Amino acid sequence: MNLLQIKNLEVEFATYGGSIQAVRGVSFGIEPGECIAVVGESGCGKSVTAKSILRLLPEPQAAIKDGSVILFKGENVLKYSEAQLQRLRGNDISMIFQDPMTSLNPTMTVGRQISEVLIKHQKLSRAQAKEKTIEFLSLVGIANPAARFREYPGSLSGGMRQRIMIAIAMCCNPKLLIADEPTTALDVTIQAQILNLMRDLQQRFNTAIILITHDLGVVANMARRVLVFYAGQIIEEGSCEDVFYRPRHPYTWGLIKSMPRLNSEHKEDLMSIEGTPPDLFAPPVGCAFAARCTHTMKICTRRTPASLEVGENHHAACWLNYK
Repeated sequence: MNLLQIKNLEVEFATYGGSIQAVRGVSFGIEPGECIAVVGESGCGKSVTAKSILRLLPEPQAAIKDGSVILFKGENVLKYSEAQLQRLRGNDISMIFQDPMTSLNPTMTVGRQISEVLIKHQKLSRAQAKEKTIEFLSLVGIANPAARFREYPGSLSGGMRQRIMIAIAMCCNPKLLIADEPTTALDVTIQAQILNLMRDLQQRFNTAIILITHDLGVVANMARRVLVFYAGQIIEEGSCEDVFYRPRHPYTWGLIKSMPRLNSEHKEDLMSIEGTPPDLFAPPVGCAFAARCTHTMKICTRRTPASLEVGENHHAACWLNYK
């Protein structure tokens, strides 16, 4: 049984110019202890999908449409009361946000920010929470954790702030961790350290991870399965090996060809995907990628392709796969 199951998720944002259809019929599941990666360019619906799981979207501007289902351990999160959501957030499901500097409170010590989570969810005393906080600071690789407990986020480096965010997210041993671009603002050395840390914590606590990223190199090191998003939809889903070596959607081909290859014997220009993503105020009829695709056929602009099984647990929504 899946730990999390999302079925036909549709999210709209109301604006003065009309409704933006940010997420359009997304469905996927994740098993306990599994790591899946969600990839795609900015604005494709990755973060909106993640925030929908915890009901963190601003209301009433954002609306999850009727027919959408988000099941966590068999219960529909969309029917939770505010009190139930408060118990869920940070306890069973935690999230690491994109920018730790804007996610951490600059007026509170990092120790207090971690301790508050433990006091709220695990009903620990302040002394017990402090002891466990120092233990987790050490666990995430913070040197001299007792001294760091009293420091403010502004005095820490980017890598250390990201470790603090991971400590906050993991201190209650959540069943599911959502990591939204956790290494974006870090240099490659710190990126590797953060990814190794997340992998170690996943194995230690059997935590399922949804890793949201645009960096396919990060995906290869962490995830077992990959979901490729485009224009608010999943256009390809499969194992890392299938998506990297046997991609079956032109958008996925473009993503992979845009990556520099260190083992290439010849100098090659990196491929860029021409054009811009579609306007989600009025999503196009047919395949959303048709206007940018070099393989477009007449049917691509008239009918939306269903997701077709193209291999074992490998699916792609492209008319090229129909025979």
